Amino acid sequence: MIQKLIKRSRLLIFHRNVCLIRFQLLSTFSPNKFDFENNHKQRRKIRERIPFVTDVKEVKDPCEALALFENYHEKGFKHHYPSYSSLIYKLARSRRFEAVETILGHLRNRNIRCNETLFVALIQHYGKAHLVEKGIELFHQMPSFNCFRTLQSFNVLLNTLVDCDQFSKASEIFQQAYEMDFRPNSVSYNIMIKGWIKKGGWEQACNLFDEMLEKGVQPSVVTYNSFLGVLCRKGEMDTALCLFKNMTEKGHHPNAVTYALLMEGWCFIGKYKEAKKLMFDMEFHGCKLRPVNYGVLMTHLGKTGNIDEMESLLNEMKKRRLKPDVVTYNILVNYLCKEGKVGDAYKVLVKMQVGGCDPNAATYRMMIDGYCNAGDFDGAMKILNAMLMSGHYPHLKTFASLVVGLLKGENNDDYVCFVLEEMEKRQLRFDAETWRILIMDVCGQHVEIGSHLNDLISLP
Repeated sequence: MIQKLIKRSRLLIFHRNVCLIRFQLLSTFSPNKFDFENNHKQRRKIRERIPFVTDVKEVKDPCEALALFENYHEKGFKHHYPSYSSLIYKLARSRRFEAVETILGHLRNRNIRCNETLFVALIQHYGKAHLVEKGIELFHQMPSFNCFRTLQSFNVLLNTLVDCDQFSKASEIFQQAYEMDFRPNSVSYNIMIKGWIKKGGWEQACNLFDEMLEKGVQPSVVTYNSFLGVLCRKGEMDTALCLFKNMTEKGHHPNAVTYALLMEGWCFIGKYKEAKKLMFDMEFHGCKLRPVNYGVLMTHLGKTGNIDEMESLLNEMKKRRLKPDVVTYNILVNYLCKEGKVGDAYKVLVKMQVGGCDPNAATYRMMIDGYCNAGDFDGAMKILNAMLMSGHYPHLKTFASLVVGLLKGENNDDYVCFVLEEMEKRQLRFDAETWRILIMDVCGQHVEIGSHLNDLISLP
């Protein structure tokens, strides 16, 4: 026993000496004084790393993520909020909403306090899946998860409803703001103004603007941009320029989007040179160029069939050390696909990835549609695989184009089954009308067969 204590004391002395030497070395060679507090925080962060959270981030398949969660539980690992939230994010991105709701049930039953950011993300995911009722229901349930609602979640819900063309529901919730102890801010009003403008309600949008001022809510650049966007897209440049002047006189500094909207207006009335000149004006006034400004010019060139000039603008951006974003690349990919130049569009896809810009869902969708329109379904399937591997998925319309093209071809049964299975995984299903269109398209030359299949679909 004594020998063990002696051995342990020697180890402690050795450990203490090592620590002292380490401290002296750090004090001698570090340009800054040794910071015990920061060092403690770093070590604390390392200690607080959660194995499940680290592992689940590496898993791409949501079913595997669920299995991993259960596996950890069976081994005696006690899941806390970070584990639950990581799994929920993973499931929501894959639209496994039934599983999401099951996990949320566990959180509520165990009275685990949740962060508002989790519900904000879920409301947005419900919106992307057009499950707005689920989003509204979740928003109202937030207090039952021991989560305090703020204007952030309120505004996210409003924005989700407006983006999903559910403006009447957004308006109803906006009217209930004070009942729910929310005081709408400029973001809230901007969302509702966007909604009215989307519906064509210019007068109602103006009334909301007046209401903002009455309630002491200051308009932002985003507010002015909403109104400028309408005027510029109608080509009413005189009125737009008056509003722009009014905005600057009131001390609001225009941003890159403001100038992009004005550029769009000039392009709309065919004054491309005026639009391009505006880029120099904005730099002169201290507003940095952004990809959105080049995007406006590229879109105009695409509409007029000047693909070569679009590529020149892309090169000009790079010379100015302005890195094109995914939206800029998508504009070029879109018009190349529309021109039937899918091979060139694919080269752009490769080039953007080499340049460090990841494609988004829209990039892949345009590429798949481009290959389908060109009748190259092998190419479309390759892009579909790349898309699914990256965590994105096509729209129903794109799935429909794939199914029709594959059915019209020969020996594509495996491909068709794969596409339908992927749809089922994501709970995406064709409605009866889409099936009718698909069947009549595929069986067009066999009208009698198509008619019989149509009758089968109509059965309850």
